[in-house]
Amino acid sequence: MKTRSKTFLIENELPWEPAGEGAKRQILGYDGQIMMVKVSFEKGAVGALHEHYHTQVSYVASGRFEVTSNGETRVLGPGDGFYVEPDSTHGVVCLEAGTLLDVFTPQRSDFLKK
Repeated sequence: MKTRSKTFLIENELPWEPAGEGAKRQILGYDGQIMMVKVSFEKGAVGALHEHYHTQVSYVASGRFEVTSNGETRVLGPGDGFYVEPDSTHGVVCLEAGTLLDVFTPQRSDFLKK
């Protein structure tokens, strides 16, 4: 498995990967310690409740999302963000088509092709 990304990542040169029904992602950069991922959602798409051992911070670049983390739910819009502690249950429902920027530490090796 590749352990780090290229230095420069150009949006129109990066592949989109499926990330569930109505969602797709681009990996924007990573090494063993950190990873940034852009996730595009259609209205109504669901990032199902899940948990992982990674710390996650997410930024709402566009759209509106109902975000649930650790049993609390809030509606977030452009400029808002949320923090997910390791092993906590979290997920999103896209209320208006939009994009999240997710940062993980360590990297999400499960997102990388072998």
